[in-house]
Amino acid sequence: MTTDKALRYVSLARKANLVELGEEPVGTATRMHRARLVIVAADASAHTWHRAQGFVAGTGQHCIQVPFSKEQLGAAVGRSSLALAAFADPALALAFVKALDAPQQYEAIAADLAMRSNRVKQRRQEKKARRKGPANGPRTDRKKS
Repeated sequence: MTTDKALRYVSLARKANLVELGEEPVGTATRMHRARLVIVAADASAHTWHRAQGFVAGTGQHCIQVPFSKEQLGAAVGRSSLALAAFADPALALAFVKALDAPQQYEAIAADLAMRSNRVKQRRQEKKARRKGPANGPRTDRKKS
């Protein structure tokens, strides 16, 4: 079942410390522009949903209501219940969105997360290439004193 797969991504993100859990940590992550995707439980209150939308308003970060109860989300991360969470890694957020049952509903979000994930991957490759140094080895044109 794909919902189990999506919940496994939440659990994996928790183990990798790439997700913020609860209202205050999610608010802090969104203010610092570190949240890539904010998820809200299906049975969360209207106040929580509006609060989450307010966190991401005008920031380019995404907020979706997921088809899981607070108890299901909580069980995935080792808590009794969880209404609000924020993925910090775009690749995990993309995998989570793709694992949901409604791919057409989240198509625009998935495209944006894929673009962000590719940019992160490209930056990591460039950083790795810079660490290796020049392609031809060490410089030999320096004078020794």
